[in-house]
Amino acid sequence: MPSVTFTAKIISLESSVWSLGVEIPLEISTAFIKENGKRCICSFNNSFRSHVALMPRGDNRYFININKELQKKLHASEGNAIQLTIEKDTSPYQMDVPEELTELWEQDEIGKAIFHQLTPGKQRSLIYIIGKPKSSDSRINKAIAIIEYLKSTGGKLDFKELNMALKG
Repeated sequence: MPSVTFTAKIISLESSVWSLGVEIPLEISTAFIKENGKRCICSFNNSFRSHVALMPRGDNRYFININKELQKKLHASEGNAIQLTIEKDTSPYQMDVPEELTELWEQDEIGKAIFHQLTPGKQRSLIYIIGKPKSSDSRINKAIAIIEYLKSTGGKLDFKELNMALKG
């Protein structure tokens, strides 16, 4: 299954974690996950692409989360129809890595090694935190703070501690 295109409605997920999402038709999610796994690149309305995961909803049903950023880009609200194209994500981290982090890895082999000992999910979380700020200076500062935090803890990641380190 190289890619699949379909139209679905945006639904309320009635969850304390997720607000809106797109339910993936069962036949598509079953075939896609069996062949490719849960990580994919999704094109929304043929306008932009994003690294996403097919998230379990229960009863063998899966959805793609429509976070606040996507809601704004799509002008999305519950009940809107949306066209999706999903394809396997073959990128190393299943998301774009900020240039500031790759530069830091080139300068700090120990920090890079510790980062790469983390699980892929934790790596993605940290890459997301680093890439979120709009300014390059802020991304550099976050990358440095995160790598220094990881080195100080020997790679043990506690997100509450990390948040305190990022604020300090």
